[in-house]
Amino acid sequence: TPLGQKIKQYTFFSYASNEALHLSTEERLILQDYMDKIARELQHPIDKFSKSLIISNIEVMLNYCMRFYERQFVTREELNHNALGKFEQLIDEYLDSGRGAIDGIPTVKYFADKICLSSNYFGDLVKQETGKTAQEYIQLKMINYAKNSLLNPALSTKQIAELLGFQHSQHFIRFFKKQTGSTPREYRLQLN
Repeated sequence: TPLGQKIKQYTFFSYASNEALHLSTEERLILQDYMDKIARELQHPIDKFSKSLIISNIEVMLNYCMRFYERQFVTREELNHNALGKFEQLIDEYLDSGRGAIDGIPTVKYFADKICLSSNYFGDLVKQETGKTAQEYIQLKMINYAKNSLLNPALSTKQIAELLGFQHSQHFIRFFKKQTGSTPREYRLQLN
């Protein structure tokens, strides 16, 4: 069905139980109404409209859930800011400690696990709060770290690449150029 083809847009299916939807009484009644409609349709003798009516009601209910989750990100702003602050701190610690040389390029899953959130919920929260995906946010922090590291003439491009978790400096050079428009070497030359 068309709903089956776009089911992945409902990212809340992979949220953890501690990330459950918090509903007001009115929101609960809206969802219950659609559940009742689906239940009535399932009890009704099957006809040529049954399948489309059930699917339509499920889709509307899922869209309401998306709306309520978006609202939840807004109404739980203090908790979100705490998670985002912790995320910032964890990224800085990861990069400053050179952990990339041991564990590789930092991932969304790594930080979501550290904050005790599922990757999808964490990604949705970061997107809601910053306008960037969690991956884009990590990459932005990596670029800032790389730019600061390039200020230090004692560090080679290869060393900076290793500190960030790149196994090959060519991958780092490509990443840096894609993000900034110049290679690390060109960036260094611009600073002088």
